[in-house]
Amino acid sequence: MSVRQTPLTCHGHTRPVVHLAFSGITDKGYYVMSACKDGKPMLRYGDTGDWIGTFEGHKGAVWGVALNYDGTRAATGAADFSAKIWDARSGHEEHAFQHNHIVKSVAFNPQGNLLVTGSNEKIIRIFDLQRPDAEPAKMMGHESNLRHCEFYTENIIVSCSDDKTIRLWDVTSAQEIRKLEFPNIVSDIEVSTQNRLLTLTHGNTVAFWNLDNLSLIKEFEVPTQIHSASLKPDKSIFVCGGEDFKLYKYDFDTGIELEAFKGHFGPVHCVRFSPDAELYASGSEDGTLRLWQTTVGKNYGLWKCVQAPSDLDKPGDAEG
Repeated sequence: MSVRQTPLTCHGHTRPVVHLAFSGITDKGYYVMSACKDGKPMLRYGDTGDWIGTFEGHKGAVWGVALNYDGTRAATGAADFSAKIWDARSGHEEHAFQHNHIVKSVAFNPQGNLLVTGSNEKIIRIFDLQRPDAEPAKMMGHESNLRHCEFYTENIIVSCSDDKTIRLWDVTSAQEIRKLEFPNIVSDIEVSTQNRLLTLTHGNTVAFWNLDNLSLIKEFEVPTQIHSASLKPDKSIFVCGGEDFKLYKYDFDTGIELEAFKGHFGPVHCVRFSPDAELYASGSEDGTLRLWQTTVGKNYGLWKCVQAPSDLDKPGDAEG
């Protein structure tokens, strides 16, 4: 019996899905959140894609989303010049942080009491969620729009920008620590605290850097312009996607392509492994979020083995 990849397709968005984020594993499983240009970020159960709720309140495209570890709090950044904090259980807005330009990125620190934002003002801001009305710390130095900001530790932030740089920042002093320059815009970064690694994409390249000394570990060329990549926590494989609509899976040690699946009907903007690494999620220009099995054919979530070429056992879509 042969098996094939059958992604779960999560409908509900009406415009491109540009970012996604997972929670950690809780006693109720884990969650996934999607950012969309329709301005209505959605929360779902991470292992099935089943819709939980939609956060209503932004007046423009939502570019970035984040969940705290236990999935009780969500953050969003949008084209309406605001970042918002939400109660993820009720969907109620807890606080809005006004900016002076489009907010592209939001992320919680490991403890979940700080929020970092990156905007088209070229400014990184850190908000204390225990004192939401206090003036945020600001870090300046990027020469173009921010794309992504992530906490590496409680005291170190990693950022990337349209100025073709990666920068590390000290939270306490609000000063730049290190800067890396690239030949292309860095489109995505993924910070792995467990492996002390930074996964990044630029042009047709997926690269892995040691975050402690900012040394290049390895990099691989991919057959298309890549927008996003994610490393499996055990460092056995990584997945990536970009302009040619495909999701690629590679061996991390050798760089050998293991699989390539085409399920989306538009460029892939974001891809991330789930916290248990049993699946990876992707968001696309086609307006869908899709969930893919890491080990094709494994009995997990809504999946079961599918005999090729029959479609009789195909899992149903997860409607939003």
